[in-house]
Amino acid sequence: MKYSDLTKAPLCRLIRVMIVIIDYNIGNVKSVCNAFRHIGCDVELSRRAGAIRDARGLVLPGVAAFGYAVSALGSAAELVKEAALGGKPLLGICVGYQMLFDGSSEYGWHKGLGLVRGEVAAIPAGRVIPHMGWNLVGLPGDMDLFAGLGDARHFYFAHSYCAKVADEEARVAYADYGFELAAAVQKGSIYGVQFHPEKSGKQGLKVLRNFYDICEQRKGHKGTKAQRR
Repeated sequence: MKYSDLTKAPLCRLIRVMIVIIDYNIGNVKSVCNAFRHIGCDVELSRRAGAIRDARGLVLPGVAAFGYAVSALGSAAELVKEAALGGKPLLGICVGYQMLFDGSSEYGWHKGLGLVRGEVAAIPAGRVIPHMGWNLVGLPGDMDLFAGLGDARHFYFAHSYCAKVADEEARVAYADYGFELAAAVQKGSIYGVQFHPEKSGKQGLKVLRNFYDICEQRKGHKGTKAQRR
């Protein structure tokens, strides 16, 4: 039995699922599901078009090489992109965050979702690679994911490639890794974090709770095409 089968909503459920975590057999899906459930959030692991359409918010996790992740996402990529462009809140985590951008040079050039302008490239030489462990992230007050977390918090990272954000409409939170490392991004209702909130203790759970609250606040919102590039 697949993990997806264990996490499907019962057929008798009358209340629609709050958040759908995209199921594409990549990396940290189970731990992200468990983290949301730990804080009492209603989640479903799925890639079905109907589930993506009906969800109030979407989470795109992932721990893998960029090209492999994009290939595994397959046809669900267009469903996720359409939903995000329509105003549905989307949270990308780790490689899911990287896929929000135009593309990545990891093992050749691979096209991303193109929701946020920018590219993903190798962490510059001269640093310990991969960037693994806790790092302090400066938290801009105007980024919804970090509400209630103060000016800066430590989060857990595990990656060898990083995003170079080139989108003037995006707000960015940075960590210091011998250069300004883009640790998180927000563009409208599109959110992404390079770090792992599900492995980042209470502050990571707060980030997930904030995303849940963002989705709750948008209940009944039909969305627009305003975010279309």
